[in-house]
Amino acid sequence: MADKEKKVAEVESKPKKPAKEKKKGKLKEAWRGFRSEVKKVVWPSWKQVLKNTGIVLVVMFLCAVMIAALDYAFGTGIASLTTLFKK
Repeated sequence: MADKEKKVAEVESKPKKPAKEKKKGKLKEAWRGFRSEVKKVVWPSWKQVLKNTGIVLVVMFLCAVMIAALDYAFGTGIASLTTLFKK
C-alpha cells in the first residue's frame, strides 16, 4: 500500500510541460483559419447594405405599430370587462 502511495506522489509531483507552447500553436492555427475564411466572404455593396437597412427599419416600424395597436385593443377590452363586472 505504501508503494502505491509513493507512485501516486511521484506522478503528481512530476513537473508538467508548459501549456503555453500548445496554446500558442493552437492560437496561430485558429488565426490562420479565421483569415482564410474571411477572405472567402463576399461582402455586399454599399447600395445593398442601405437597401437592407431600409427594409429592416420599415419592418420594425410596422411591427411596432401592430404591437401598439394590439396593446391598445387588449387594454381597452380588459378595462371594459373590469368595468362591466364591477357593476
